Amino acid sequence: MARFTLPRDIYHGKGSMEVLKTFKGKKAMVCVGGGSMKKFGFLDKAVSYLQEAGMEVKLFEGIEPDPSVETVMKGAQAMLDFGPDWIVAIGGGSPIDAAKAMWIKYEYPDCTFEDMCKVFGLPELRKKAKFCAISSTSGTATEVTAFSIITDYHKGIKYPIADFEITPDVAIVDPELAETMPKKLVAHTGMDAITHAIEAYVSTAHCDYTDPLSIFAIKMIQSDLVGSYNGDMEKRDRMHNAQCLAGMSFSNALLGIVHSMAHKTGAAFADYGAHIIHGAANAMYLPKVIAFNAKNPEAKKRYGEIADYMALGGKNDDEKVALLIACLRKMNDELNIPHCIKNYGADSYPCEQGFVPEKVFLERLHDIAVNAIGDACTGSNPRQPSVEEMEKLLKCCYYDTEVDF
Repeated sequence: MARFTLPRDIYHGKGSMEVLKTFKGKKAMVCVGGGSMKKFGFLDKAVSYLQEAGMEVKLFEGIEPDPSVETVMKGAQAMLDFGPDWIVAIGGGSPIDAAKAMWIKYEYPDCTFEDMCKVFGLPELRKKAKFCAISSTSGTATEVTAFSIITDYHKGIKYPIADFEITPDVAIVDPELAETMPKKLVAHTGMDAITHAIEAYVSTAHCDYTDPLSIFAIKMIQSDLVGSYNGDMEKRDRMHNAQCLAGMSFSNALLGIVHSMAHKTGAAFADYGAHIIHGAANAMYLPKVIAFNAKNPEAKKRYGEIADYMALGGKNDDEKVALLIACLRKMNDELNIPHCIKNYGADSYPCEQGFVPEKVFLERLHDIAVNAIGDACTGSNPRQPSVEEMEKLLKCCYYDTEVDF
């Protein structure tokens, strides 16, 4: 038996935020990040719509990029003090992910962060509140997924929380919010989305319900991402739908080791002044992982199907895999994303020598590889790497060398 779970309601299209006026409840806590939602007026809209619905509204503001365990605990305490029956998270992946984790702690105050990280091991939620997610970026699709990524800065590790219980009740996919994204964010979130779709399509947990979502999202992203990056707002609007389709797929089909590696390298070098931004990490690692996974015959065949759907050409699956890798690397070039950690600047742009020194990378390589093997996304990867193979793969991602093992 398999399970396919999505939010009960997904409202999409321009102006879909207005559905907040129809929510039934007494109190709503709105969770939000830095300031862009306030700057562009979307936060005020959300609050006024909820008030129009007759609710008392309280804000939890300032959720940082790559939200921390400490922020989650602070937000959960604010919820316990206020007692909302609706939690509304608005913004990019970070505030929505943080609010999901806060929701768990709000419903179960004795639950520890370690308890939250037990894969598909959460108790039943919705005893106190329902959850609405309003996405402003076109990549994470956390508005429709069973996942949340929280960073333990003391360990320098990003932990995925995975459970269908944290799938939102309502997702609002309003492209007006996405039109405010800066170019760099368009690039990174877009490559995150195509990684979701490709990993879901070759995952060991893929099925007839997830495959159409993956493959259609890939085609849309191929058609629209670069144009969206270059300012075409019609393509920007379509990308907001494409990333959501990819999210519906991977939330049910799960992911693979591109994400395992991105989770475990993202904050691993924070003491050198920067993070490897999640979407950029996925963009750099995806071509290498495709080459690694393609040694598995079933994965190779499915990558070939992706290449066919993208009309890339190729006479056999080996040629199709090579063309798929070349296409993704070309997209990285067009989006100004580097090809490897060695050339990843602290600002995320390509440079001669990135912010992660070679010596430091090699010193931390073994521990990163062990942590990546243990990540929740590794189990559904089509080829299971050993720690030694993961180390070799990470080296290829550092130096941009060929994967021949």
